[in-house]
Amino acid sequence: MSLPPPPPLDPARDALLLDFDGTLVELVDRPDAVVLDDRLTALLMRLAGTFAGRIALVSGRSVAQLDGFLAGRVPDLALVGSHGAELRIGGRAIAPERPAALVAAERAARAAFEGEGGIVIEVKSLGMAIHYRMAPERAAAARAVAERFAGQDGLMLQEGKMMVELRAGGHDKGSGIAALLTQPPFSGAVPIFAGDDVTDEAGFVAASAHGGAGVLVGAARTTAARHRLVDVAAVHRWLEQAA
Repeated sequence: MSLPPPPPLDPARDALLLDFDGTLVELVDRPDAVVLDDRLTALLMRLAGTFAGRIALVSGRSVAQLDGFLAGRVPDLALVGSHGAELRIGGRAIAPERPAALVAAERAARAAFEGEGGIVIEVKSLGMAIHYRMAPERAAAARAVAERFAGQDGLMLQEGKMMVELRAGGHDKGSGIAALLTQPPFSGAVPIFAGDDVTDEAGFVAASAHGGAGVLVGAARTTAARHRLVDVAAVHRWLEQAA
């Protein structure tokens, strides 16, 4: 089914929730190679003012990773990290302890793919991902390593775009959004969540359940989102209209 583009955002009513990779920034071969340029940083700063602080990144990356990319340049931005397991808003942080099984999984992944430049092991506060975008023939091997640890310490196996991830269970982007919406200044706002991956589907459902809507970014597919934008550039144009 063809989805319409999202309507203009309403800064007096909406809470603007944005996935990071593939939505706000382009997907890259190495997850640590993402750069927030000055133009995008300035846009986020303007949006934070326009929406009176009701703007957040909702990402599978950890809060610490997002902090690294932001480098303190958008201090009013709320962060929902680690697929909803971490929340930071107004300087307050909420996060569980890192499962011990993630340490063992990281060691196993590094041993399995040692010396393979096409495989990138990404370590997060509450997750560990194996990226094979540069070595797609290693997809099955990456999944096999992750499957060994799925279920240990409650770890969940999550597949994404050219990657497989182990993450702390009991959370998803939907639960993270629901938690965010209980906190000021987000409480009572209408959540509009844009994301590109299957991991964003729970966020689309949560946004709709709270009176808002999801915006799928990228190719058309079966989704809980009600609107679609074709790519990251289209997201930026949509955001510029609201800033």
